[in-house]
Amino acid sequence: MKLIAAVDRHWGIGKNGKLLVQIPEDMKYFRAQTMGSAIVMGRKTLESFPGGRPLSGRTNIVLSTNPAYTVKDAWTVHSLEELEAVLARFDSDNVYIIGGETVYRQLYGKCDLAYITKIDYAYDADAFFPDLDADPDWEFVGESDEETYFDLTYTFCTYRKAPKKEAT
Repeated sequence: MKLIAAVDRHWGIGKNGKLLVQIPEDMKYFRAQTMGSAIVMGRKTLESFPGGRPLSGRTNIVLSTNPAYTVKDAWTVHSLEELEAVLARFDSDNVYIIGGETVYRQLYGKCDLAYITKIDYAYDADAFFPDLDADPDWEFVGESDEETYFDLTYTFCTYRKAPKKEAT
């Protein structure tokens, strides 16, 4: 599975249930990466989309602890065990975890690639992505050239789950 997120300097991803900033090229990047794939998100992430509707062209899977919660045109699961059973139907290379904070924290250990848009700005965030730079289980693979959106600079970065070290 893969992770995809846009983060600020402190790995912030959101404030009050909304993205910190919407950069058109990042939105295009997200769409290009996830189109035709299964995307896994929490209820609040789904509800932050226009009209609270699933994203077209992708299989939307929504994780909610509310057993009565259902979503038209999306799979709805209510536990990590139920999510695992649904994900078994998909090629794991074609599954993206798209947020929010709780879902990222629950599933990033099960992923092997992360596509992170790093925004060179520190926002007042209340939701955060795990800091992959500080996590020894992840390694930085590379980044795009620096891009700009008005006065913001950002790069598209890739991280990979580090190979397990052999005990000596």
